[in-house]
Amino acid sequence: MAVRHLDGVLAVENAVYPFPWTRGNFVDSLAAGYDARVLHDAQGGVVGYLVAMAGVDEMHLLNVTVAPLAQGEGHARRLFDALVAICRGRGATRLWLEVRESNLRAREIYRHWRFSEVGRRRGYYPADQGRREDAIVMSLAITARGGGDALD
Repeated sequence: MAVRHLDGVLAVENAVYPFPWTRGNFVDSLAAGYDARVLHDAQGGVVGYLVAMAGVDEMHLLNVTVAPLAQGEGHARRLFDALVAICRGRGATRLWLEVRESNLRAREIYRHWRFSEVGRRRGYYPADQGRREDAIVMSLAITARGGGDALD
């Protein structure tokens, strides 16, 4: 991902989330050197993206999103495979993420990919009417086998 991708990324972000990341969140992530990838369709439009932060021997998935009309077509799996390849390339042995407690579809996908629910962050996400929503903390051990797609 580069700054030139942000208009398309933000269009997807705003279509998917009631409390989306801002352009500034993405610019700051890129400036900090976070791993960020964009998945494009055949016409060059943004289908999905991810942003992850590296630690000493772990990665933290900060944002992964697939455009609404492209969901259910395997794009999340392609992004996940790319992220696992990034983890392996950096020598990360564990991948962490938070997901909204109410996002049952994402939680089921993560469990299918063998993530384990390991904790809860109370009031982590903004919610409607000034309320807050808990995050479920999930973790995946990264193995040494190969794989993953190359993305921008």
